[in-house]
Amino acid sequence: MGVVDLFVELAALPSPSGEERAVADRVVEELLALGLEVDEDDTRAQTGSSVGNLLCRLEPTSPGTPLFLCAHLDTVPPGAAIEPVDEDGTIRNAAGTILGADDKSAVAAMVEAARLVVEEERAHAGIELLFTPKEEVGLVGAYAFDHTKLRARIGYVYDQAAPIGTVILGAPASYTIDARFHGRASHAGMYPEEGRSAIAAASRAIADLRLGRIDDETTANVGVVSGGSAVNVVPEWCEVRAEARSHDEAKLADLVQEMLDTFSFAASGADCEVEATVAKSYGAYRFRAGDEVVELALRALRSCGYEPEFALSGGAADANVFNERGLACLNLANGMADIHTPAERIAVVDLEAMVAVTLALFEAALA
Repeated sequence: MGVVDLFVELAALPSPSGEERAVADRVVEELLALGLEVDEDDTRAQTGSSVGNLLCRLEPTSPGTPLFLCAHLDTVPPGAAIEPVDEDGTIRNAAGTILGADDKSAVAAMVEAARLVVEEERAHAGIELLFTPKEEVGLVGAYAFDHTKLRARIGYVYDQAAPIGTVILGAPASYTIDARFHGRASHAGMYPEEGRSAIAAASRAIADLRLGRIDDETTANVGVVSGGSAVNVVPEWCEVRAEARSHDEAKLADLVQEMLDTFSFAASGADCEVEATVAKSYGAYRFRAGDEVVELALRALRSCGYEPEFALSGGAADANVFNERGLACLNLANGMADIHTPAERIAVVDLEAMVAVTLALFEAALA
């Protein structure tokens, strides 16, 4: 089975975050058939997923730099069946929802590369394959994984919707802010003046927030608002969920404080109260062109005919977790497009190319 057939099979298995068992079992089946061992950790109770993190190790056959590769098993919810079809060399979902190229295209490429290493007895300096659950809902599987199980100190994820050759040198840190506004309930028709609208207070706060692209490193968003109990009751509560991201963690801290101050000011102006909690979602990282993890990738991409281009990401990937924990993990774009939408797709040539890039990474890592 080649990479295209494997990807099509994996994509057809629904695996929204927390329900990855079917696709995990299929990956394990492929690896076991190669005579490899797969360890599933015991993080299911911690993550709430149907599967733990999967780790497969290929012992080194030559000196050099061991590498780990990581891809996530989950997708955003498909909302309907997934029917992958090949239309003129591009894989799409005929059922009209997401395809799951994010990140099953990476899963398939990594498994296929491992197959070729084993069957063709290719030299390598040590390979570890890690497959995580619940990446799409906060990098949950990667955070639960015991990174000390990895022998390699350098790794790669393929989790960026951009042309192959794009090398992501950095990704932002992020905080979430949960604010609950407390007002006073009253009958909206008989005694509206006795009420204090928590929704009105929250609305004033949102209107005063700096949202969207703050600068070239920083963004902010309000994503969820809920409140009230009935149309004829002045709402006594309203909850707002917001986030802020930046490549500059000091700048991010200032923005979060600004958002908290805005919530407090709006609440007091409406004679309401607000309770807010802040939680760090993930940390930022930034590589330089001369770092070993980058140099290996450049060598591999160029050997496959790609001229690398550097970029920064506005989103997170499992790479954020590993870099936060002291491992050098680089995100390489793998050609998928319009992820998380019904137009999601990936070209057959890009699926095959990422297998070649993976093999070239193994070769570049040899001493």
